[in-house]
Amino acid sequence: MMEESKKEAEVAATDIYNVEAAEILANEALHLPISEAAPIYEQLLSTFPTAAKFWKQYVEAYMATNNDDATKQIFSRCLLNCLQITLWQCYIRFIRKVNEKKGAEGLEETRKAFDFMLSYVGTDIASGPVWMDYISFLKSTAATTSQEESHRMTSMRKIYQKAIVTPTHHVDVLWKDYETFENSVSRTLAKGLLSEYQPKFNSAKAVYRERKKYVDEIDWNMLAVPPTGSYKEEQQCMVWKRFLAFEKANPQRIDAASSNRRIIFTYEQCLMYLYHYPDIWYDYATWHAKSGSVDSAVKVFQRALKALPGNCTVFSALYCCFVLNATIFAPKI
Repeated sequence: MMEESKKEAEVAATDIYNVEAAEILANEALHLPISEAAPIYEQLLSTFPTAAKFWKQYVEAYMATNNDDATKQIFSRCLLNCLQITLWQCYIRFIRKVNEKKGAEGLEETRKAFDFMLSYVGTDIASGPVWMDYISFLKSTAATTSQEESHRMTSMRKIYQKAIVTPTHHVDVLWKDYETFENSVSRTLAKGLLSEYQPKFNSAKAVYRERKKYVDEIDWNMLAVPPTGSYKEEQQCMVWKRFLAFEKANPQRIDAASSNRRIIFTYEQCLMYLYHYPDIWYDYATWHAKSGSVDSAVKVFQRALKALPGNCTVFSALYCCFVLNATIFAPKI
């Protein structure tokens, strides 16, 4: 076992994008104490910075030793670059654990963490369990006054109403739970609210069916490597481009701000797997510019320059042209 691990480490060192060697190393790290596993994870993540599964293994190893400071540090490095549900569920488990004995203050911190998480991954097709966990958390919080109870019910209603218009695997379950919730509060009020939200739910459900067709074609275990021109890579690139086109078409006819959030989320997820593809970065930046956010476009270009050192000259030229055009055509005040 030790010889095999040493051999894979040597392969990974000489051929850093050797996916098979990386997977073997990650599996070996699972069975090592964190003091020995940490350097392996750091090596893997320097090559695969968007590999959510490696980050999850790494942070869970520290969580298992109750090293809260190290856990927080790792989450701060990976969460915003890895918009993957299982990693974020790991984060909320950690937040709930460290706040469980802090009373009202801990409950408020946990609530903020749920809001934070849903602001980033709440549009994911797999986010249903996260919405359900948040609702269960709100249900479990004790209300000592009628005012607190009213606030709790209002918060639950807001979360339900966001969840049932999001095209997720659990949208049907969430709708049934919402019906039960409203009827338990007031049958009279429920009738009006359910008739208002039924068409919105139906729209989300229809979009979910279409969305699922694209999502099912994505290889969610793929590691981000520079393109080699293989059939699988080309196929995955086309799948992501079709998925992006689908989200850009705004099939649910939601408001522009919400639609843009979904598009941004899809681009960010895409870059977890196509991190080394200049055309994806360029497309993302120019989409921001066309949507009226030049600052966001500049930030994407700057991230791309760090992600694509091998394409730095070409990308720098494109970036300079973009900045020049943005300056020339900026509205004069």
